[in-house]
Amino acid sequence: MNFRRDFIKFPFAAALAGALALTALPSFAQSVTLLNVSYDPTRELYVDFNQAFARHWKAKTGQDVTIKQSHGGSGKQARSIIDGLEADVATLALAGDTDALHKNGGWIPKDWQKRLPHNSSPYTSTIVLVVRQGNPKGIKDWDDLVKPGISVITPNPKTSGGARWNYLAAWEFAKRKYGGDAKAREFVAKLYGNVPVLDTGARGSSVTFAQRNQGDVFISWENEAYLLEKEFGSKVDVVYPSVSILAEPAVSVVDRNVDKKGTRAVAEAYLQYLYTEEGQDIAGKHFYRPAVSEKAKTKYAKQFPKLNLFTIDEAFGDWDKAARDHFADNASFDQIYARQ
Repeated sequence: MNFRRDFIKFPFAAALAGALALTALPSFAQSVTLLNVSYDPTRELYVDFNQAFARHWKAKTGQDVTIKQSHGGSGKQARSIIDGLEADVATLALAGDTDALHKNGGWIPKDWQKRLPHNSSPYTSTIVLVVRQGNPKGIKDWDDLVKPGISVITPNPKTSGGARWNYLAAWEFAKRKYGGDAKAREFVAKLYGNVPVLDTGARGSSVTFAQRNQGDVFISWENEAYLLEKEFGSKVDVVYPSVSILAEPAVSVVDRNVDKKGTRAVAEAYLQYLYTEEGQDIAGKHFYRPAVSEKAKTKYAKQFPKLNLFTIDEAFGDWDKAARDHFADNASFDQIYARQ
């Protein structure tokens, strides 16, 4: 970055650098392959986005790029990268999972979140409730999920990033309504007492609810809820709770891998393209909330109701603290679930 800023002072040097960059383009390999390791509900988003980026990169450089996708529970995906899965980019469900790539092997730098706009979150989402057609159990808010006889579908927060958002959204609702962490803990324990099965990821829970017809309510990513509504039509309804959490999925180049593979330039361009007008439009099209484009925000405003949302920092300090308090071994989730 300092190199480029210095060139602003010397137009001749900048022009020379541009000429050199142009002459360097033909030396690119004819094709390059990237691996995007992501979480469960982004499959459709990245199928569409990958095609758009490949067209853009081909037009810009003449190089063909193929992007392979890997999906699963966000925490499990982070562990796969740490264990050697050669991801060029990680597009995980939460910053806490991405932080693990720094803490466990230095795959990315500590300040990775400062490298892209909006804390490296090009789109946001939230957590909603999906119910059966006509809402036969009358579910309107979080407190309906702890009633006797209500079967709740949600994935395992030990492996799923979406499940962690679900858990924390329910915890903060109860803390605000009933007063204090002790009451919140009691509430969340009741909620998980109504959960018959914990899938490893959000898409697995979506299948359990929509295709296997288990459960009365599915705690879901907003975008996943809309996909279910689109696929299953009148069989499901979406309920927006009185309060929910602002989910901020994060993206990062996996530095150790791209430097080893020589793919840094295209991997960085790939993530930067998420912030372009086309990238933001694709996010909105797939029911993610565009983070930076006012045009895309306006275009998709009608499909995203205004909600009472809190952030992870406001309610829990940050992801490090939330993970220690709730999701580490023998923390609150383990204690709660061991007693079910």
